[in-house]
Amino acid sequence: MSKLISRETALRILLCSVFVISIVSLLAACSTPSTRGSAYRSSAAAPTSYSSSIASFRSVSWQDLPGWQEDDLTQAWPAWLKSCDALRKRNSEMNWRQACAQAGNVSGRDERAIRQYFEGNFQAYEVRNSATGNESGLITGYYEPVMNGSQTRTATYSIALYGLPNAWKGSKPSPAPTRAELMSSGVLRGSEIAWVQDPVAAAFMQIQGSGKIRLEDGRVLRLGYAGTNDQPFKSFAQWLLDRKEITRGEATMQGISAWAKRNPGRVEEMLNANPRFVFFKELPSNVSPDLGPNGALGVPLTAERSIAIDLKAMPLGAPVFLSTTKPLSSQILQKLVMAQDTGKAIVGGVRADYYWGSGDSAGELAGRMKQDGKMWLLLPR
Repeated sequence: MSKLISRETALRILLCSVFVISIVSLLAACSTPSTRGSAYRSSAAAPTSYSSSIASFRSVSWQDLPGWQEDDLTQAWPAWLKSCDALRKRNSEMNWRQACAQAGNVSGRDERAIRQYFEGNFQAYEVRNSATGNESGLITGYYEPVMNGSQTRTATYSIALYGLPNAWKGSKPSPAPTRAELMSSGVLRGSEIAWVQDPVAAAFMQIQGSGKIRLEDGRVLRLGYAGTNDQPFKSFAQWLLDRKEITRGEATMQGISAWAKRNPGRVEEMLNANPRFVFFKELPSNVSPDLGPNGALGVPLTAERSIAIDLKAMPLGAPVFLSTTKPLSSQILQKLVMAQDTGKAIVGGVRADYYWGSGDSAGELAGRMKQDGKMWLLLPR
């Protein structure tokens, strides 16, 4: 964050994730027909306490997970240990503590041992959308933006990223001003945290919910999610599509950035089409700059091993096996990932936002990801 974080990354927690997320309004799902609010149907080894209002579940064998045997689980193991760090501290009807305690006996370098650990301690459940029975849903992507900037305004860096206004720290106005109203009111003056070059990139960072600013002296400023103006999120892409300014194929971060470069005089108009405004806070400087942003679970996200999910569908922190394809391709992407984030745009029983990592290359992938996919939830026996 998710995606400031988390997922609105906590934007991811209030937004999310990947701007890609903002672009999409689809969702879908996956598995057995079930009534609304149905619980897991279990054998002696399967849990019976977890239920979802929007997803249904069917226990399956490990052989039913496509690509399970081919996935390098040593790459997923550090992300699972981070989930355990948070799950041990939570009260839950699921026996996370026992499963996490067993993880302490497993070498993170022994792929066979890791596979045996999951197969011995977890039951896999195919996920479907309760309303439709669909087993396939929407998989988008998000990332952590990284851009050059300054902690003072300069001729190059003149676009501000803001913290929560001082006047709002006691109580937030209700209703709070829209983005357009905030930008013209002067209430943001004095709450600038950093300055960057590109207003569209700054808006994308708001959608992602977190980011890193490379300062001119070589330091990296980490920004996390601090709150919003509580206005509804509206997609830039949809605004452009409604006006036939872009095609469906251009409804990506890259396509919107290209439109902005062609239409510099209309950028503010486009940005104001989204009334939501996200505020940041500076994160501790003693955190490694290579560490991912914290997701909704409260642990750092792991590139290509963390996802944001709908909390109505599955529990935060859970392992999930994902089967989808890479952006704009038919290349298979089948991995064990951890549900460590959430976001307001992530809605549905079979719905995930895949965290690609930090920087421009991750942003390229995240901005184009809008794939069909299936999900299997792993719960402790």
